[in-house]
Parts: sequence; C-alpha cells; structure tokens
Amino acid sequence: MDEVLEGLNIKSDGTYFDGTFGRGGHAGAILQRLGSQGRLLAMDKDPDAIAYAAQRFADDDRFVIRQGSFAMMAEMVSEAGLTGQIDGVLLDLGVSSPQLDNAGRGFSFMKEGPLDMRMDTSQGQSAADWLASADEQLISEVLRDYGEERFHRRIARAIVEQRQHQQLDSTLQLAGIIERAVPKREPGKHPATRSFQAIRIFINRELDDLREGLEQAVSVLRQGGRLVVISFHSLEDRLVKRFLRHKVEGERLPLDLPVQHEKTGAQLKLIGKPRRPGVVEIDRNIRARSATLRVAEKIVE
Repeated sequence: MDEVLEGLNIKSDGTYFDGTFGRGGHAGAILQRLGSQGRLLAMDKDPDAIAYAAQRFADDDRFVIRQGSFAMMAEMVSEAGLTGQIDGVLLDLGVSSPQLDNAGRGFSFMKEGPLDMRMDTSQGQSAADWLASADEQLISEVLRDYGEERFHRRIARAIVEQRQHQQLDSTLQLAGIIERAVPKREPGKHPATRSFQAIRIFINRELDDLREGLEQAVSVLRQGGRLVVISFHSLEDRLVKRFLRHKVEGERLPLDLPVQHEKTGAQLKLIGKPRRPGVVEIDRNIRARSATLRVAEKIVE
C-alpha cells in the first residue's frame, strides 16, 4: 500500500484511475489523500466488486465506478472528458483475495466449488464449459503458454480422458485430475497451481486486456502522470517490463543513419527500481510474496 501511494505521487486535487477496484483497499487509501476537488475513476470486471463499491462509496461524489475491463479505460476516461488529464493509473493485476476466498467463484484448487473462474460471471464461457469442449491440443497449449506448466501434455490428456466418463464441473475434481497426472511436484507448490492460473488467465483474457490497458494508460495520463502496476507472476511481469522498456527507450532510427544510436519517441521514464514485498509484509499477507511493483512517469504529451 505505502509503495503504491508513493508511486502514484498523489496530489490532493488530482484525478486518478483504479483499473482493478477489488474490494477498494487502494481506492479507499487514494480517496483519503484527495481533497474536495480530487477525483477517482475505477473499474472492475466483477459484479460483486461493483456492488461493494456502490455501498462503500455511495456518498462520495469524488468517486465513480464502472463494470468492465481496464481495457475499456480510454472509453471511460473519454466519456468523462478527462483524456490526457489523469494524474495516475493503478493496475493491481490478477485475481483478488475475495475471489479466491469465495469457493463459489471457482478460482481455488483448495476448496470445493463450481468450476467457473470468470471474473465477470454475467458473460463469457466458464472454465467447465471450455474444458468440456476444447480439444486436447488447445488445452495443452493454454497450460503451456499461460501457466508455463511443464507437464501440459499429460494434464491435457488426463482432462480429455476423464471427461469422456464424467463431466468436469468442480474445482477439486479438476485439481485431483491434475495432481494424478503430474509425476513430479515443485517444492511448496500444489500441482494444480500453474494449470488453474493458466485456465483463469485464458478464460478472462487477462494478458490481452493487460496489453490494451497499458497502451491506454499512457494515452489517458497527463505529462508527469504516473503508471503503477502490480504483477503477481512471470507472464504478467514480463509483459509489463517489456512494455515499459519500449515506452522508455522509444523507437530506434534505421541503422544506416548517422544518429542510429539516438532514440526517439520515448513516452515514459522509470521511477525507481521494481519493488517487492519485504519480510514483514509477507508475514502479514502471504499472497503478497510474488508481487512486483513497477512505476513509470509520462514525459511527453
């Protein structure tokens, strides 16, 4: 929290965008630092998050939230007439703790629940529906590409074989299939961790949304505005790192020009080094252990 607030460099009369409201932890802290002229726009895919926000911040006219992906950020900001006037964008990626803790959402491989995994339960295909129809090769590719799962072929084969005899509709059922298919465990990690991550990312288009959201964040920020991103696994962080590097370095000119070593079109500068949680924070919140926070500032309009 402290690093997020420091990274956003909050001004009391500033305008900020929280693309992943969750249960309002960051949003509440930002609003505490805003004066009467400050504004906070927020988004979340999860209808439960929207309902919670409507209740918690119902009387705060500085706050407005909309259901949807932060890949719709530019649209929301434009409708508010604030394009190029946002002082800070926060993206806290991945699944939220309430989503993990609610077995009915289907994100946890440790609790029995319906195999759903959708962040927006009002639309799209559930994990159960997808696993019931996807072919073995596609399942294998998703586990490999989005979960970096070493045993993706074995797991995909086991899923397809199992569904021929029994419908896959629960989290523990899928976790058991994966556990039996994986011949070697990673120390301290459940065998289903990578596969559940992969299916969740695929079902919710998380990496596609992240690519679009990062580009849009740069477009909505004012000069001097900050982009703060918290990622929780290597795929996310690699994507964020490469995006920031590209925006910081800009485009290289053709090699045959005498200024080939000059860089042009840079839009961002990095603020500090990547931050990771310390021992105290991890002791307080074990889910923070894999978090990486990166901060950049817009340098040109």
